[in-house]
Amino acid sequence: MRKPTTRTWIGSAVAVVAVTGGLLYVDGHRVSAAPHADDAKCDKVVDRLPDGIPGASRDWALGDGVAAWGGQKAVLRCGAEELPPNINLCVTVDDVDWVLDEERLKRDGVSVLRTYGRSPAVEFTYTGPREEVGGILTALGPAVKWLPQERKCVGLQDADVVL
Repeated sequence: MRKPTTRTWIGSAVAVVAVTGGLLYVDGHRVSAAPHADDAKCDKVVDRLPDGIPGASRDWALGDGVAAWGGQKAVLRCGAEELPPNINLCVTVDDVDWVLDEERLKRDGVSVLRTYGRSPAVEFTYTGPREEVGGILTALGPAVKWLPQERKCVGLQDADVVL
């Protein structure tokens, strides 16, 4: 039996490093899918998303019903659980209602918003400055707006006064 040469060892080491690096590269682009990402409407949402949002270009992302921008600084996941009526802050941007996860914002400083009244629901997570979220939601609106709206956010001004 022949002893492996230095060239063989170097070749093997290079191959191991290349495979490991490739796996880490692929894993770095993996985004966990939402529970209902297999909904056919999610494919259409993702296909309609812009190549760029204010301040970031679109990343290559692995996962069903997902998209990311700016090195996963911004992540969209279609097929999230639909929100029940709640008291969290709801903002309407270009006729799309988004509910802010206020607990997550306070705890982690991360803006997590989910569409309200649309099926499937779409979740958007942003780790940048909060002031930038409105412009980004405007850019995402056309991809989400075509999903039928079944319910709308209501505010205190919309409630009936009972005396």
